[in-house]
Amino acid sequence: MTTSVTPHDALIYVMVTMSAVDSTMTDNELLKIGDIVQTLPIFEGYDRETLITTSRAASAILAKEDGLDTLLDIVADALPRKYHDTAYALAVEVAAVDLSVAQEELRFLQMLRDRLNLDKLTIAALERSATARYRTL
Repeated sequence: MTTSVTPHDALIYVMVTMSAVDSTMTDNELLKIGDIVQTLPIFEGYDRETLITTSRAASAILAKEDGLDTLLDIVADALPRKYHDTAYALAVEVAAVDLSVAQEELRFLQMLRDRLNLDKLTIAALERSATARYRTL
């Protein structure tokens, strides 16, 4: 099962999970995911036509018993170590788009950074940069 998941799929799984973890996938979050896939260099070469299929696959994993743990294992296995911070950055980006972060989203971020073994300095830098980008006047 994990062998068929590409690094692109794993990044999308992270974003979809972040959007779904609080039981409400907002339009802003879904638009942000589409925008990220469309514009960020990490998704160069990704077949954007498969985004919906990949999102549904993530949702199907999450719907199973222990789905969140399973999904985190899949992500960790599919992503080379050098992309772990990218996965976390994308999760933070999706969380920040609504200008408030729910408790469930904070918990998922904690689980993700633990599973990906991210250091505290990297985590702080990624979270701070999102805060700066989404600040309003």
